[in-house]
Amino acid sequence: MQTPISTLTGFIAILVVQIIFGIVFGAFSEYGKELLPAKDGDPLPTNLGSYPHFQDIHVMIFIGFGFLMTFLKKYGYSATGFNLLVASLMVQWALIARGCFEMEDGKIRLTLGGMIGADIAAATVLISMGALLGRTTPIQLLVMGLFEIAIFAANEYLQLEYMKITDVGGSITVHAFGAYFGLAVSFVLRPKKSDLALTNNLEGPSYTSDIFAMVGTIFLWIFWPSFNSALVSGADQERAILNTYLGLAAATVVTFILSVLVSHEHKLDMVHVQNSTLAGGVAVGSVCNLLIHPYGAVLIGSLAGLLSVLGYRYLSPKMLEKLRLGDTCGVHNLHGMPAVLSAIFSAIFAAAATKNEYGNSLYDIFPAMIDSNSTLSEDHHSEPTPFGGYGRNAAEQAGYQLLGIISTVAIAIVGGLLTGAFLKSPSARMIPRDKHYDDEDSWEVPAP
Repeated sequence: MQTPISTLTGFIAILVVQIIFGIVFGAFSEYGKELLPAKDGDPLPTNLGSYPHFQDIHVMIFIGFGFLMTFLKKYGYSATGFNLLVASLMVQWALIARGCFEMEDGKIRLTLGGMIGADIAAATVLISMGALLGRTTPIQLLVMGLFEIAIFAANEYLQLEYMKITDVGGSITVHAFGAYFGLAVSFVLRPKKSDLALTNNLEGPSYTSDIFAMVGTIFLWIFWPSFNSALVSGADQERAILNTYLGLAAATVVTFILSVLVSHEHKLDMVHVQNSTLAGGVAVGSVCNLLIHPYGAVLIGSLAGLLSVLGYRYLSPKMLEKLRLGDTCGVHNLHGMPAVLSAIFSAIFAAAATKNEYGNSLYDIFPAMIDSNSTLSEDHHSEPTPFGGYGRNAAEQAGYQLLGIISTVAIAIVGGLLTGAFLKSPSARMIPRDKHYDDEDSWEVPAP
């Protein structure tokens, strides 16, 4: 029987990975052309327009996600510290993995837009981390991230470049993928039936830890419109910001009301407030730049808040009881189900999209779609692709939106199951069940 890899050995392995990343950046990467010095007579390149969005998303990744996971009473070091470590490694890996699909002259071109995409990709791993929080070692999280980003990059390219779905807020490619990948890993690592009775008193919050988690919620809530709108510009970006804000506001109000209705003693449940208030941002992600109208954003946000609260109250306990499927942060309720809801609405609005309503922007929002009464613009070509090329009608585009969420969830689950099997190998150190949710397994903790 193999001896499990020690923590020291695992971190040495991560150092080796970091060195490999450095070599890859040195040999195969270059600044994007707009970042290179201007030649004589050329205008000085200016590409700082996306920096505010980059800052906002950076705050979400390193503060929002990190502090949202501090709700466990003795896992604050790990929640914020591992979030920082995992995200730092995954951003680099995402630049490489995503860049491999867009190489120019054998080089990965690094740009500010690419950095925004890498930050968003890192969010996928942090979502999966939420499903496993407190039950895995940092080495397991990092190894999971290496597998996940590679699969994520391939699926993202499949959905956006081949299937030509619209998903500017990443509800399908980021939130659904991250949630179901993490749940699949959690399913493989679930405890034996005989171990279910072995618990400790750390699987829960304290008054102080819940307040820290609310800090993460507030940061995510405030900056979520930037997350959904970073990859579009002009009127599309402004619509995405407005729709996301309305969706978040509606989800928040519904969350507070429903939390009182379904909780014990009809009091507010902090779990709902920390998480379900954000579900509206996920649910409008795939449609935030579409002409869904303000009432549509409010409706979608309201349904997301409803679905999320009911998931936390009724579905999560059933998943643990019937399937032994742990979901520490409830990513299925915050990211998974609202993302599926978003995909369904994206199909509905795609089916209703017309040239009369969208004008020429129809082809920018739905790159493979064309109104039956119109012709392709000069910027689009009718060359065939493995998924039918351009020239889709509205109903066909709606079908591809649904195919996008179905295939993404399937790829995420299969990838997660395989990754979980690897993480469960005899060489991997597993945290004993009675040591779950405890910083002392990995950190030097000061005496109380």
